[in-house]
Amino acid sequence: MDSLVPKKMFFTKGVGRHKEMLGSFELALRDAEIEKYNLVLVSSIYPPGCKVISRRQSLNELRPGQIVFCVMAKNATNEPNRIIAASVGCAIPADKNAYGYLSEHHSFGETEQKAGDYAEDLAASMLASTLGVDFDPDTSYDARKNVWKISGKTVKTINVAQSASGDEKGLWTTVIAAAVFVL
Repeated sequence: MDSLVPKKMFFTKGVGRHKEMLGSFELALRDAEIEKYNLVLVSSIYPPGCKVISRRQSLNELRPGQIVFCVMAKNATNEPNRIIAASVGCAIPADKNAYGYLSEHHSFGETEQKAGDYAEDLAASMLASTLGVDFDPDTSYDARKNVWKISGKTVKTINVAQSASGDEKGLWTTVIAAAVFVL
């Protein structure tokens, strides 16, 4: 079944506003350019040897109606001016034969930066726990390089995050962030 192990992945995000919650979700998918696929949500493993590529490059490899696996975070509100965020973090080990982690984070009142940083911390913490390492993200993270040192192993972290304020007139506002796999 190696054919179901993704070789590529891309990050995307979007915002949608509509009078119906489902409509705002659809518009967020359109903003992220993934509305035309049958999305299947999967859990949080970054496959060994998977390569992060651009959204544009990835979309050229997918066809409308195709079943596409992804890790997605979403949040929605119809409360005027309420700040919502969704983010996906990723921790990729330097060892290409090892798997990494993806994490979803959904929050209220956070900026994209804060939500994204949190998702990265979460992914790195999950990876550290599989290595049996105590991990303190407040002392281990080098924000300048987006590189973690976990028990002597280098781990690259990435995130995608989207935040928005609830529509002033009370329309539903939905934010999504996703890591989308390409087989």
